Amino acid sequence: MTVFVFVGSLLALMALGMPVAFALIGCGITMMYYMGMTDPQIVIQNMWDGANSFPLLAVPFFMLAGEFMNAGGMTRRIITMAMAWVGHIRGGLGYVAVMAAIVMASLSGSAVADTAALASVLIPMMRKAGYNVNRSCGLIACGGIIAPVIPPSIGLILFGVTGGVSITKLFIAGIVPGIMMGLSIMIAWRWCTQHDEMTVEPKLTMKARWKETRDAAWALVLPVVIVGGLKIGMFTPTEAAVVAAAYSLFAGLVIYREIKLKDLFHLFLRAAETTGVIMFLVSAAGVSAWLITAADIPAQLAEMVAPFMGNKMLLTFILMMLVLVVGTALDMTPTILIMTPVLMPVLKQAGIDPVYFGVLFIMNNAIGLVTPPVGTVLNVVCGVARIPMSGAIKGVIPFMIAQAIVMFLLVIFPEIVMLPLKWMTR
Repeated sequence: MTVFVFVGSLLALMALGMPVAFALIGCGITMMYYMGMTDPQIVIQNMWDGANSFPLLAVPFFMLAGEFMNAGGMTRRIITMAMAWVGHIRGGLGYVAVMAAIVMASLSGSAVADTAALASVLIPMMRKAGYNVNRSCGLIACGGIIAPVIPPSIGLILFGVTGGVSITKLFIAGIVPGIMMGLSIMIAWRWCTQHDEMTVEPKLTMKARWKETRDAAWALVLPVVIVGGLKIGMFTPTEAAVVAAAYSLFAGLVIYREIKLKDLFHLFLRAAETTGVIMFLVSAAGVSAWLITAADIPAQLAEMVAPFMGNKMLLTFILMMLVLVVGTALDMTPTILIMTPVLMPVLKQAGIDPVYFGVLFIMNNAIGLVTPPVGTVLNVVCGVARIPMSGAIKGVIPFMIAQAIVMFLLVIFPEIVMLPLKWMTR
């Protein structure tokens, strides 16, 4: 009965139009009343404890890094470099979008920021070259959701903090699945555009290509610094966020000189606003997470899935389907904060590696960012391209299916995630 009180109160409050953070607090208070332990002090204490975590300091610094990269010209140079290498191929602007998305994912970790930056530059070019705009928007949206999977990822940080899982291992384990997500939508793009009429960009000389690559070198070095530093233990994920922010600020101010001192206040303000939204959600989820444990909801869930406990693959598949359904109704952050404390005890009981599951869980949540009715990333690309949601939904379907196939492929073959992780952490 406690499960139904939890789910019912949360859905009811959201249906009334209450913001997710306040709905989480209201859900917690409802559960406290049902359990006969109503105490305002519990709410305040758990909200404080929910956000009082050193690893969460990475969130504002990675947000800052993303702002500095976009304002400092690093994003534009990545797109220009990709254009130099593959822009002349048939459908080349689509490959440019995916290549740029993968590189940008390794810099900022924000799906919304990456999608907005890519769409604002590439959609006008694709429209002018005769590309199908709906399909182009779908590709860019699915390219943008690679960001939560490839490190540095805000989603992986939240999962690691909420579930007590090594963030460094999550970061390293996300590299191969993130690249596979990119390759899958490249294949889908190739299949979808084989009969389209489109203009091909002129082929550049090798000298011109290397010039654009050198110009983007400062952006390309940062992922190597972050992943390499994490692998050899030079810094923690939180310290990596500080390195990323400082590095991107230095590149924007000193190297590319596109960030002016007068711009800094607005960049800090935008990062602070986004961070404030995330941290308030984390605080609110602290209340429901504590009550989930107090009500022993994970044990009730374990009883429901008990028939599948002996088959890790089947249990993982069922949990992925559950998360996929939840992800269509909730944004990524609340889904992570609500589902993680419920699922972690079940994973431990079933013997499923939490790092492996965490990567699949975040990939699943990322796909939820392009599924209606919420589809945050889909809304962003619609706003930038000025197209109706119906058109974007039609355009995103083949790429969303391609990435879902990759996710379920990882369910069947967990070694694709675990072997690179073991090799890079030994």
